Amino acid sequence: MNALKPTTLAGLVEAVRGVERLRVEGGRTKPGLLRGDGAVLSLGFLRGVVEYDPGEFTFTALSGTPVAEVAAMLGERGQHLPFDPMLLDAGSTLGGMVASGLSGPGRLRHGGVRDFILGARMVDGLGRLLRMGGKVVKNAAGFDVPKFMVGSHGRHGVLGEVTFKVFPRPAARMTLRLRAPGIREAVGILLEAARSRFDFEALDVWPGSRDVMARLAGPPEALGPMAIEVLSRWPGECMDGGEAGTRWAGLRELGWVRGGMSVARVPCTPGHVAGLLDHVADMHLMSAANVALVSFEPGAVRGRLEKWMKTQGLRGMLLRGDGRMWLGASCPMGVEEAVRRALDPLGRFGGPGDPDEGHDGNE
Repeated sequence: MNALKPTTLAGLVEAVRGVERLRVEGGRTKPGLLRGDGAVLSLGFLRGVVEYDPGEFTFTALSGTPVAEVAAMLGERGQHLPFDPMLLDAGSTLGGMVASGLSGPGRLRHGGVRDFILGARMVDGLGRLLRMGGKVVKNAAGFDVPKFMVGSHGRHGVLGEVTFKVFPRPAARMTLRLRAPGIREAVGILLEAARSRFDFEALDVWPGSRDVMARLAGPPEALGPMAIEVLSRWPGECMDGGEAGTRWAGLRELGWVRGGMSVARVPCTPGHVAGLLDHVADMHLMSAANVALVSFEPGAVRGRLEKWMKTQGLRGMLLRGDGRMWLGASCPMGVEEAVRRALDPLGRFGGPGDPDEGHDGNE
């Protein structure tokens, strides 16, 4: 059966009502999430900005709209989604960004996808077009169901339209390389820096490195003095702006992952970092050691990684690679299942017995 490709919300409703079981895809930038059986519902043609109000710092767009197009639109007005959406150049869509709950390095300072979604229109398992939340920041209308769509992987329904709040883009950025002889020392710097008064925009350890990359953002006249103070506390240096921009963009696009390797997102704690490194090929450590993007070989290597993760109570989400979507420990959530039964009582998007059912939330 050919993929269903609706171009309007009415067409989306018709597509959902016309099949007993389906799975949803967007830009296919995170193929590890494409699980289940039934007809393929492609949202790549359901695209376009419905409304943008720069004065209110909000926009509404159809779920198949590429995030890169939204970023360009916002950039023209000096605004952005500050959680650093991932895989822009690869073609990530707004719906896929919400369904995966995947945020980038900016999540440390500003929060993730969940903190910026205001409202949504979705088609549930009964084929109803529902509106949830609102289109304004000061909205308190009912239960905040849109946040349940973040990290839901299309298991509750199909997003047709989403509304986000946005922030002004910082006037300038500066990245500092804080030197660390090893990963344990790097984690120590991360913890100290996260508790400091410097309000870093990002605190990451890049793949192949044990140094801490600390990103500052704000008025250009303030960054220089702040950088001097930071470097008086931890040894390091300022990175060239062009080099830093290239490296951050490479992280955003997962350019550090070697071909054939699986990739997973693993929410963790600083105490798990050394153990994770013992079981993966490489790792991008984000949010002051609270989230890791890891790459590993499939097969037996994945098995050993999962076994260790279970002993640590860690649960990861596969972004690329073969096998089950979830890695590690199980994480049952009663409220999640209650919402799922209410929105998809027929199991149209995957029901009990689905080997990949579960919820990891937005890190």
